[in-house]
Amino acid sequence: MFKNMIVYRIAESWQGDLQLLEDALQKTVFEECGATQERSVGWVPPRGEAHGPLVESVAGQWVMRFMTEAKVLPASVLNRKVNEKAEQIEKAEGRKPGKKEKKELKDEAKLDLLPMAFTKQGSMWVWIDPQARTLVLDTSAQGRADEVVTLLVEGLPGFALALLDTQTSPQAAMAHWLMTQEPPACFTADRETELKACDESKAVVRYARHPLDIDEVRQHIEHGKLPTKLAMTWDDRVSFVLTEGLQLKNITLLDAVMDGNSKDDSGFDTDVAIATGELSRLIPDLIEALGGEGRTGLGDLPASLATSASTTGPKAAPADTSPGESPF
Repeated sequence: MFKNMIVYRIAESWQGDLQLLEDALQKTVFEECGATQERSVGWVPPRGEAHGPLVESVAGQWVMRFMTEAKVLPASVLNRKVNEKAEQIEKAEGRKPGKKEKKELKDEAKLDLLPMAFTKQGSMWVWIDPQARTLVLDTSAQGRADEVVTLLVEGLPGFALALLDTQTSPQAAMAHWLMTQEPPACFTADRETELKACDESKAVVRYARHPLDIDEVRQHIEHGKLPTKLAMTWDDRVSFVLTEGLQLKNITLLDAVMDGNSKDDSGFDTDVAIATGELSRLIPDLIEALGGEGRTGLGDLPASLATSASTTGPKAAPADTSPGESPF
């Protein structure tokens, strides 16, 4: 159900109320793009049932679904339309449009083309754990997460959030685990990582389906390359890729999760209960592995690398390196 996670901590001052949340979401229900509308966002029933609730409570976990729709208008098509309009003016009036007029022609061309443009939709699972006071977004793009957070904060009085932060930065922790080959309790380091130089070269080394308990990996770290990603498994139940920005990507529930569950058990409630049940236990274990919440130190990292690693982590949201990807 969740393939990625960006985790926020909800302020203790917010008193969660399911009905108030439902009422707030009803103010921004998703509607498809109009004829000349470039983009539309809003909430849809998570069960996929028409006119259903916009927030579902399953085993005490609140689940929502955020939808976007955008008109696909290739730049080459738009530019060709603008050039056609410019040529018409040149033939009719014997002059070439100026810079300002070209911009107006572009706006006109866009309005002409939008009604004929194809649309592309994307959706994002949004999960609130009211007891743990966490908000989890199923995305790896910080820009898209910011859009959802803005809607929620604006629509819910007193709803304040902060990106989950830990005493040890993920980058420092990953470097330590690779150097010592001693991952934290309940976790194993898998066969994938990415190391990036902190100097001007920005050199990158990637290992995929490759043992990481080798001298070469340790030498890269000693020479100034720090991990930006590390594939890990938690408790033989969930595999994921941890990033320097404390995001989890490529989340997969492993076979052990289904032990004791019938193959016939399927549907929305079962999927939500299983996914949130596993991930709600993974999150605190990961926080503990990173020294607890609140940045107070960098952990066991070689002194020569401490300065470089101190700039990582979620206090400065990681750059959105793939803003054009869809869906979430």
